[in-house]
Amino acid sequence: MKEIKKSDLFETDKDGVSRILTPDDKKIDIIEFGDKKLCYVKSALGYPALYPMHETYFEPKAEAILMDLDGTSVHSEAFWMWVIQETTARFLDKSDFKTESEDEPYISGHSVSEHLQYMIDKYAKGESLEKARRYYFDIVNYELSEILHGRGKQDAFTPAPGLKEFLMTVKGAGIKIGLVTSGLYEKAMPEIVSAFRQLDMGDPVEFYDAIITAGQALRKRQTGTLGELAPKPHPWLYAETARFGLGIPFERRHKVLGIEDSSAGVVSIKLAGFSCCGISGGNFDKAGIEDLCDYRVDKLSEILKIIM
Repeated sequence: MKEIKKSDLFETDKDGVSRILTPDDKKIDIIEFGDKKLCYVKSALGYPALYPMHETYFEPKAEAILMDLDGTSVHSEAFWMWVIQETTARFLDKSDFKTESEDEPYISGHSVSEHLQYMIDKYAKGESLEKARRYYFDIVNYELSEILHGRGKQDAFTPAPGLKEFLMTVKGAGIKIGLVTSGLYEKAMPEIVSAFRQLDMGDPVEFYDAIITAGQALRKRQTGTLGELAPKPHPWLYAETARFGLGIPFERRHKVLGIEDSSAGVVSIKLAGFSCCGISGGNFDKAGIEDLCDYRVDKLSEILKIIM
């Protein structure tokens, strides 16, 4: 992380601020005081937030693990970034539109609306987020239907290497497993259902001890949730999974390990008060968040040595 003199709300050597750090993707600022740290989570949608950053440590044996979906459990990030690209192409009316490599940290790991707002700000100033969301869900509904019927992009959802063996070992050890995603329900469930079918593991809803998504998409004549204003990197999805999904109180957070591959997810785990294990292949290195990972692994099986 890079040290800066001034953030949106704070300035070094004023009001007790000793240091301000920001990662390469500039999605957050960490404000250090003498005896505490705050994290300022920025928002492309106009709703930033300040959170305390608790000291985290992990004490094995784990009572629970909290696993991200995209990139950690299922490799699908390329598909969802492709959908963002296709959505942008549609509202620009440019069928040959392609995203740039520098866009990746901003169109993976966050909420759908955050991704779309970034694309609008960069490529289509003045376009409507609501219009972009309509296009996005039209594309998603069509593509997911095609995939579930054996057509479409058959490589869209692939189980992470060693996922079945890892999950079965963790479950066999009596450790609770929570699945946590910033994806909306209609986006997330086909992914994990598809992965479990490929692994012959049955119903994921029956397997996991808790699954928390960002809720339902809010559209006309349909209910929704606040999930798109409080996704990763906010702490709420991970906090809710642990506290209500798995019944683990805040005081026992040192018995929980979060597993993530995205910068937004790493920040979310840390703000929820848990230690974080970063797994290679995601964007947290590119985003400059790697310093927040308490552990680093290249594959899921390496986590067993940490949690047992």
